Amino acid sequence: MNLFSPRTLLSVSAIGLASHIYADTVIVNESDPEVRREVDVRFGPGADASYFARNGMVTSSSNHATFAGLEILRAGGNAFDAAAAVQMVLCVTEPYASGLGGGLFAMGYDADSDEIFALDGREESPKAFHAGRFKDDAGKVMPFRDRITGGNAVGVPGTLAAFVKLQAEHGSMSLAEICEPAIRIARDGFRVPETFAANLKHHWDRISLFPESRRLFSRPDGSPLQAGDLHTNPELADTLTLIAQEGANVFYHGAIAQDIVRAVQTDPVQAGVLTMEDLARYQPLDRSPVAVSFDQYSVYGMPMPSSGGATLGLMLNLVQAHGLENLRWGDADTFSLLLNIQNLAFADRNHYMADADFVDVPVDELLNPAYASERVALIQSNQAIPTPIKYGKPAGAVSPPQAQQLQHESQSTTHFSVVDRDRNVISITSTLEQHFGSGVAVPGRGFLLNNELTDFNSTQHDKAGELAANRPTPGLLPRRTALGAAADTLGGKRPRSSMSPTIILKDGQPYLVIGSPGGSRIIGVVFNALLNTLVFDFDLQAAINAPRVIGRNGRPEMESPLYRDTTLRQELKERGFKMVDAQAAGSVQAIRVNPNGWLEGAADPRREGLALGY
Repeated sequence: MNLFSPRTLLSVSAIGLASHIYADTVIVNESDPEVRREVDVRFGPGADASYFARNGMVTSSSNHATFAGLEILRAGGNAFDAAAAVQMVLCVTEPYASGLGGGLFAMGYDADSDEIFALDGREESPKAFHAGRFKDDAGKVMPFRDRITGGNAVGVPGTLAAFVKLQAEHGSMSLAEICEPAIRIARDGFRVPETFAANLKHHWDRISLFPESRRLFSRPDGSPLQAGDLHTNPELADTLTLIAQEGANVFYHGAIAQDIVRAVQTDPVQAGVLTMEDLARYQPLDRSPVAVSFDQYSVYGMPMPSSGGATLGLMLNLVQAHGLENLRWGDADTFSLLLNIQNLAFADRNHYMADADFVDVPVDELLNPAYASERVALIQSNQAIPTPIKYGKPAGAVSPPQAQQLQHESQSTTHFSVVDRDRNVISITSTLEQHFGSGVAVPGRGFLLNNELTDFNSTQHDKAGELAANRPTPGLLPRRTALGAAADTLGGKRPRSSMSPTIILKDGQPYLVIGSPGGSRIIGVVFNALLNTLVFDFDLQAAINAPRVIGRNGRPEMESPLYRDTTLRQELKERGFKMVDAQAAGSVQAIRVNPNGWLEGAADPRREGLALGY
């Protein structure tokens, strides 16, 4: 059932034939003329039309990055080549969201081997890092804004190592070819988008603490860059050129590594403990994807240390255990159900999930359909289950230390999706953690470092005095859940994430590739978009544009277009949900492989994204 009221326009673009399907409104309670109403779904200047192409498709939150990925596809590169080019350009055009100093998770489908793979490029804790690093001289946990700023919060970056591994195992082009578009843009410059300028203004007080960072992002008069300014980064162009020539070795063992360590250890705001040995030890890891069946689809998500795949899988299991019949987008009963389901899943996420190399996480037990049936029975008459909901106890699960929901989880991340003509598929979410990461720029190198260590709990114990599963843990342990020889190597703990790059197969073939930024909201954002596509039968762009309801086992949230619907808000209040205005949550980038062979791409209008194909 499609609840959108579309109008259609066919047009020919410079890239190729594109079919645009517009959807301005969502019709709520379509079947009942007495309560029929419309909800505006527009969020900004982004596309409100699905983009169709035959051969390949790229979608990202940066126009420049999308064009770079498309350039690689048209030059004969595959989806993995294009994804690497997209990320390198994002290092230039979205330096507040991801970059060489950050980390990522990737879900891929290799058409040659007919295999789904999960690549963990998450930042890793330095060997010497411990929970006491988050405390002040009086032994009290530092305020959050202090914890996220400076070298103390910097984890070992994983983005570059992950892409070099991806290229070596699945790509077809050289690193020099992949880096060329980013080098060109960094040297020639680009016009600063509004989102970039707004984030820079909001974080300028943090950026200004670091002279190198301030210099990178300021006008000649010392004020922050404004929307429309031409921004160049010749130092980053030089860094990428060096990487293109020498590979990842120079970043993890050579001159760039030395500069990273120096920047962290001599940071005057808060010096950190990252060492050359920590950088040299880093490995991107192959892991076994999380998999669940949903209706006629096979859904594959990211495993620990991301909680995204397992939590999203649990949500889908709960929906299926409840039943798909009588679900209608915009209906208060349906939204009530979806909020309860998200809260139930987050109760288990918050208790059980962390880095499975350091903590036993009962993923198989949590994703047992029988467990979903048991938990969904807690939902009675579409009334809100009071939050916080207590975690469940799936049969056979051994409860680890409490993992806890972090009070602050960053929304500074980016996502991009690529499909090529051979139907290789890649879904990648990458991050610096907070906007502009730690605020620390590596002198002379043109990039920022992450503050990913603040994704750990700030203390060793939870409020009940039990050890927290997502606590910082000094030292090294075997990477036991990694695949292959890496399982026998030693590594530091990786902080829990919510990143949810997702691939869906239908009849054994790629059907949908999707993901989003948004901190711990990511899981609910992707959950909403998946249901809109798989259950409510929305066009892909319409599925992404539609406003979302988000539950994280606390105050329930709804995006502004829904929040402004006072009738709907009252109906949810009567069911026990006191809604909070989430404004705009996430930035979904998705591609659907339609049965007729056409690729359907969609970029979220909540950021300056673009989907293009050929």
